[in-house]
Amino acid sequence: MLGLGLIWLMLISGQCRAQDSRPSEYQIKAAFLFNFAKFVDWPPQVLPQATSPIVIGILGESPFHDDLARTIRDKTIEEHPLVIKEFRLPAQATNCHILFICSSEKSRLPEILSGLKGASVLTVGEMERFNENGGMIHFVLEGTKIRFQINNDAATSAGLKISSKLLRLALRSES
Repeated sequence: MLGLGLIWLMLISGQCRAQDSRPSEYQIKAAFLFNFAKFVDWPPQVLPQATSPIVIGILGESPFHDDLARTIRDKTIEEHPLVIKEFRLPAQATNCHILFICSSEKSRLPEILSGLKGASVLTVGEMERFNENGGMIHFVLEGTKIRFQINNDAATSAGLKISSKLLRLALRSES
């Protein structure tokens, strides 16, 4: 199952070339968010019960429309159902597991990341210098492919353990 998930991650990161049914940018990013949840371990107190939901939060003006909801519909990860919550204020986002910080929040990024210090929240974004500012996973457009970089130090500081398999798929940071 883990191997299939990794293969699927590589396929959606631009390795396949389906001409007519090419997924949109945010369909691909939604699939990445779902798969990131498979390869991250949160501290036990963050998911206290075997069926506690994994909350994927969206902070700001969501570019996903229904893509993320369709991607996670009826899916679970090790018995944890996935749910989406949209947030307008950074303080609300401390109770989610994965937080996609929308580009609309670029001017507030340092404040948002500072407000999440001490929370076991995997932060994901697509704006420039996201990881350098303390974000954990940065989506990068490489030609026509969507790839990602990981700031594992930031994840570790938040009490998260990112699988070595996911770390190997990440692009190396230029810094």
